[in-house]
Amino acid sequence: GPFEPSWESLKKYECPEWFRDAKFGIWAHWSPQQVPEQGDWYARNMYIQGHRHYKHHVQHYGHPSKFGYKDICRLWTLEKWDPEGLMDLFVRAGAKYFVALANHHCNFDCWDSTYHEWNSVRVGPKRDVVGIWAKVARERGLRFGASVHGARAWWWFEVAHGSDKEGPLAGVPYDGNLTKEDGKGQWWDGLDPQKLYCRTHKQGEPPDDEYLLSFFLRVKDLIDKYRLDLLYFDDSILPLNNISPQIGLRIAAHLYNSSILWHGRNEAVMTTKGLPSELRGALVWDIERGRAEKIEPYPWQIDTSIGDWHYRRDDRYKSPEQIIHTLIDVVSKNGNMLLNVPGKGDGTIDEEAVRILEAIGEWLKINGEAIYGTRPWLSFGEGPNMRVTKDIGDVRFTASDFRFTVKGKTLYAIALGWPEGGKWLIGSLASIQDGNQIESVQLLGYNGKLKWQQTNEGLLVEAPLQKPCEFAFVLKVEGKNLKPAR
Repeated sequence: GPFEPSWESLKKYECPEWFRDAKFGIWAHWSPQQVPEQGDWYARNMYIQGHRHYKHHVQHYGHPSKFGYKDICRLWTLEKWDPEGLMDLFVRAGAKYFVALANHHCNFDCWDSTYHEWNSVRVGPKRDVVGIWAKVARERGLRFGASVHGARAWWWFEVAHGSDKEGPLAGVPYDGNLTKEDGKGQWWDGLDPQKLYCRTHKQGEPPDDEYLLSFFLRVKDLIDKYRLDLLYFDDSILPLNNISPQIGLRIAAHLYNSSILWHGRNEAVMTTKGLPSELRGALVWDIERGRAEKIEPYPWQIDTSIGDWHYRRDDRYKSPEQIIHTLIDVVSKNGNMLLNVPGKGDGTIDEEAVRILEAIGEWLKINGEAIYGTRPWLSFGEGPNMRVTKDIGDVRFTASDFRFTVKGKTLYAIALGWPEGGKWLIGSLASIQDGNQIESVQLLGYNGKLKWQQTNEGLLVEAPLQKPCEFAFVLKVEGKNLKPAR
């Protein structure tokens, strides 16, 4: 195909319109680590004596020399998982793409993996989790992606090869030291723990060629089997970039060239973290739990979660208002939002998550035209809270905070609060000599006529008595030559 595994070649990439138009994706960051319902990084922390996950593990499952992460994988049965029902909910919530976790740092492949025996078809649910997600997402017209976090497994699982430092079992090796031979007569007979936990090695030793080849073949398998629209890497610049940048470059070129074969043009997106500005045209820059400060020249993505990354029983979720405000802020700066919904070990999500998703969907049903298919205006916003770079919920927005989006000749001024005094003032839309001839102003979700006037101070809009929705309010402005007055 036209793309070669070099930055120079990948810079010819153009982000597909579907991604730019979609704005909002939902992610199931699910792996066997959801079984204990104790939050993220359980598979590593359960091997660190003194950590709360270690304590939970010893109490509920036994000592990690006897009952390890491999045995947690077996308990990941997803017996109440209803992929169709969940995908219907995600569609109602307003998502236009869906991303499934393919493997976490825990090195367990959640698909029918040809090159890795520790996978969800052989162990645990005995189902092709990624394949089922892909099918139900595409049946509902969503684009489908997968996330790969497995490049870090080599160092991440070094602790599984250790032992307790103190206490009655000090020095007794954890199950990361087991080999295929040890499996005779066990439930995992025929499987090699060294493949799950990575070969026992000295701490800090670089990954061996077998590990690197296995990583490459598994990702290629994932791309080819599920014809990914989007591939997300939880890595800076490229997976394994410091060890062998060629691997990531080959994966990117393969994804792009495959997409051209499948669609007649490249419709694929590959996201990574920490991309320097000169590489942001080659891949899509993803920011974990943070955001861009300004309108970015290239489309980008924030990934975040309603709570922890993996399901945690006592979690405190973000409010629908915080999530919607984040989406609006991100879209005004040329970005998309990918939102994780953590699942329990049985494959269900809790009632609060359902309520949050329904509320987001209600808002988007009324106001979606100011989000989907829009592009940034000349200015992303105005108001007291302009410097927002952190995750959801770090800022309390007000009725003086606006974010702007554009579709064709229509400008959407999105107010992030309802005005106490009954009037919004948008300074950016003040009358200026060479522009801002405003012809009409509507409030989405409200059928009456709005009272508005334009002055040298800005566009003054009287709010009706009743709110048309919750959380944020969209003023749809039509006019000629609309540009920021300041």
